[in-house]
Amino acid sequence: MNMAEEELLSFREHWKQELESRKEKHQPESSPSSCIGQPGQGDSKKRYFKDLCENTNTTERRESPAEPEGSRSLRGGRGSEDQPQYVSIASSLLDGRTSPLLDRIDEERTRRKRQYNNMTNTVCNESSQQQPQKKVNKGEKFVDQLIQDLNEVNDIPFFDIELPYELALKIFRYLDCTELGRCAQVSKAWKVLAEDGVLWYKMCMREGYCRDASVSDSPCWKSTLRDCRNSDNTVCSNWKNRVGSISQLQFELGKVLCDVSSCDNFVLAGYTSGDVRLWDTLHWDSAASYLKANGLSANSEPRPHVSHVQVNDTLAVAAYEDGCVDLWSTETGGEPIHHFQNPGRIQALVLSPDDPTVASAGGQDVRIDRPDDRGYWRNLYKAQLPKTVESLVLVPGRGQERPLAVAASGESVYLLDPREEEPRTLHSVYGHPVTCLDASNSHAALGVKSSGWAMHDGGNKIRVYRLETGQSEVCVGNSPGDFTCVNLRDGPSHLLVCGNKDRRVRVFDLRTGSSVASLYAHHLGVTSVQADDWKIVSGGGEGLVCVWEMRMGAKLWEMHNRHPVRHVRFNTSTLVTANIPDDKCPRGACITDDDLTAHRRHRGVICHYDFSEDATSQDHILPICRSNYTDSSGYNYNIGLAVPYDRLSGSHPSH
Repeated sequence: MNMAEEELLSFREHWKQELESRKEKHQPESSPSSCIGQPGQGDSKKRYFKDLCENTNTTERRESPAEPEGSRSLRGGRGSEDQPQYVSIASSLLDGRTSPLLDRIDEERTRRKRQYNNMTNTVCNESSQQQPQKKVNKGEKFVDQLIQDLNEVNDIPFFDIELPYELALKIFRYLDCTELGRCAQVSKAWKVLAEDGVLWYKMCMREGYCRDASVSDSPCWKSTLRDCRNSDNTVCSNWKNRVGSISQLQFELGKVLCDVSSCDNFVLAGYTSGDVRLWDTLHWDSAASYLKANGLSANSEPRPHVSHVQVNDTLAVAAYEDGCVDLWSTETGGEPIHHFQNPGRIQALVLSPDDPTVASAGGQDVRIDRPDDRGYWRNLYKAQLPKTVESLVLVPGRGQERPLAVAASGESVYLLDPREEEPRTLHSVYGHPVTCLDASNSHAALGVKSSGWAMHDGGNKIRVYRLETGQSEVCVGNSPGDFTCVNLRDGPSHLLVCGNKDRRVRVFDLRTGSSVASLYAHHLGVTSVQADDWKIVSGGGEGLVCVWEMRMGAKLWEMHNRHPVRHVRFNTSTLVTANIPDDKCPRGACITDDDLTAHRRHRGVICHYDFSEDATSQDHILPICRSNYTDSSGYNYNIGLAVPYDRLSGSHPSH
């Protein structure tokens, strides 16, 4: 016999002696007619709850020896019927009933006490009839009672009694969806906490859903989160399988396409005819579609081409070849709300995505315009750089603060701050021109071309500078070709995506400076690119638009159109691409003719892809298919067009 068995036998003997001593001690007090009062049965159970209440009251008196008289009056008047509502609320708070689960716990405790008493009475009645078995089972019942008392205490969650409901929510706030689901299966009390609407509302906010909503906007935020996730999964599947609708945005009178800009549901295009067209992809028949030019550009013959366009949620901006800049409201359209004239041709035009701030560059001059609090446009900043400005970007996320601009001029990059008199130099290396530029709310990324003695250093690079300190943080690339485009603001904050003349699209992780993906994409070079956390969309000089899966580095699908892809922009469910011709005056198309536009293959094309869930529904129909053919303008390209959902004027009602 080993030592463990000896210890077990000694424990059993000690436990048996203790039970026998208790039996001899209480033997004179026991009688068959009062078996409920035996200490091993009902009285011990009652004594347990009595001692628990006395200990609780003693602890409360020890923690608060001097209770205010107002509190006593509130507690004493709690049973009165004519007391105000705030008095009953205050008395309940003083009694510690801050959790809505305490009443349920008290009811459960009372139910278990009643159930145990009933069971004890039944056992005692049976034991009174069987006296020989009472003495044998007395010790076993005492142990069973002790175990049941311990189980009753352990069944109640500790924080339901010790902590208020609000603190319990703070504990559950650190759990994710899977963990909350598991907690909801523990007990009814935990289910109430795990399915609280505030928890699921904050989880929706963390995942980026319903950012402008409040807690009272949805009756069940758990279902709202589930629906949003299912919708995202559907949209992601549509992206990968190219399921949705494709629309070509055409303006026949505009002739050749010059520039395109898009933001959310707005698409803005400028043409060689001097026209500017705005599309609202949510409301195709919006009245703000046609934007009129200023009187100077509209009355000149021939009308100047549109060189640059920009759009955000509230403002549309266009620059003409003669140096004029017009600004329109996206809500009203029509006449320009502001106009200014630049001495020379506009080389760069940029509009802030967050606020109505416009920056333009003509030659060596840079200016920043913004409306004041009363809506009057003011010139905030003017600067003159040593060389011609080739690239210009506004730092996003500034809000009501002073705007910041980053300009590339030859071999140097400058930070333009209206609070400073002179531009601050971010980067300047002699003989290394800057080929592309972009900026986020905290960093600026620029492509640097290496030439001459610096070619042995690994080739062309992408340098990333912190705007606050002006110091270089990351240097990536080492490519033999020139970097033609870089995108830093539209993707995740730690990812940088760029395109190169060596036909490759590259993605870098700025945290480590390592390459995430390198994709052989376009045989005429990459002209535009954008990425998010799982996909990449790139456009090339040959007119090809490619969609890539970042993790696997595989091409999901591609679309081809004539002319280089100069604009690529996508959000969660839509994609806008623009193929813009390099030749604005094609042979065989006279720009002064009023009755004949350029041939379709010379104009360029804008494609709008919609991958949302209802993209294939019957309500998602192009405007030309909803036309009643009463418009007098146009070139009658839609004569004889008929589809089942058209409503032709003068047709039979049955049709």
